[in-house]
Amino acid sequence: MPSPTTVAVLFGGRSSEHEISCVTAGGIMAAIDPDRFRIIPVGITRDGAWTLQTDDPASWALGTDEHGATVLPTVADNGSRVRLPDRAGSRELTVVDANGVTASLGPVDVVFPILHGPFGEDGTVQGMLELVGMPYVGDGVLASALGMDKAMSKRVLQTAGIRVAPWAAVRRREWVADREAVAESAAAHGFPLFVKPARAGSSMGVSRVDEPSALAPALDLAFEHDSTVIIEPRIVGREIEVAVLEGRDGTPRTSVPGEIVVAPDGFYDFAAKYLGGDEQLRCPAPLSETDSDAVRSIAARAFEVLGCAGLARVDTFLTDDGFVVNEINTMPGFTPLSMYPRCWAATGLPYSELVAELIELGLAAER
Repeated sequence: MPSPTTVAVLFGGRSSEHEISCVTAGGIMAAIDPDRFRIIPVGITRDGAWTLQTDDPASWALGTDEHGATVLPTVADNGSRVRLPDRAGSRELTVVDANGVTASLGPVDVVFPILHGPFGEDGTVQGMLELVGMPYVGDGVLASALGMDKAMSKRVLQTAGIRVAPWAAVRRREWVADREAVAESAAAHGFPLFVKPARAGSSMGVSRVDEPSALAPALDLAFEHDSTVIIEPRIVGREIEVAVLEGRDGTPRTSVPGEIVVAPDGFYDFAAKYLGGDEQLRCPAPLSETDSDAVRSIAARAFEVLGCAGLARVDTFLTDDGFVVNEINTMPGFTPLSMYPRCWAATGLPYSELVAELIELGLAAER
């Protein structure tokens, strides 16, 4: 039998989405076929230490404490330090244990960076892996950076002729210099508004603002996560998402669309995405064949415009005037509640086969 492909699963990280990255990694590790793939689990602590962790998926699952509250997993610093190759072409990972003893982890065939948010999903880790010649799963440096920055990705998509949801960008220095002017400009869009960090995900730092008095606290919260914030007026329409997978022939593959059904006057926040709630996901979404074909075409086009590779999830609104793109996620969640694997499962590609296909695409990628 051929030797298993060695996959270094990279998770955790310095962003506010650290715990979600851990949960996602647990899902990936559970789905990887051990007869085909050997896992090296590399957990990045909150302060950026690369550590060798357990590959037991149960260690990275959502749990509950003695009071029934949800407990999210985190990467603990166990004293080990995983080192990247010292030159391009090596692909050998080494680990220094807590006692200072160095050992080889062997050559890695491909890295699977299950990192969400800054310092991982934004092109930084992708660039580092390319510097040492390590193949990896997912989008490259440019597409990752563009996808992470909601304001910049909207500008690029709009320039390419793709309709996007309206937005305004505010920098922290503008907010600090004249809070009143920024608040007045934002209020001119009408209420409700949604205030978001430009470069964060999993609904971290996102607020729905229904009145002027709530605007300043929402901006302060968003600026805790990023130096640039976007303000979006409410879009009246259905939230439709499409999972996109790179094609072997270069043509993007799209899943059947899914729909987020949000409780009245609510929004799809962190708790709804990962802890459950009144919100629900429908996949496939109840759409006409015409609308389904249209949104899948838009998703494929957005994938190509941003230069994506591997995977992405394209989020849209279906309004009375047609579809508008809200954002694109280049490393969408893979938790049991996540839309991306659900949509592919509904399209006929089960979770484990999806993970294997992403690994194969990473192995074949030309950077």
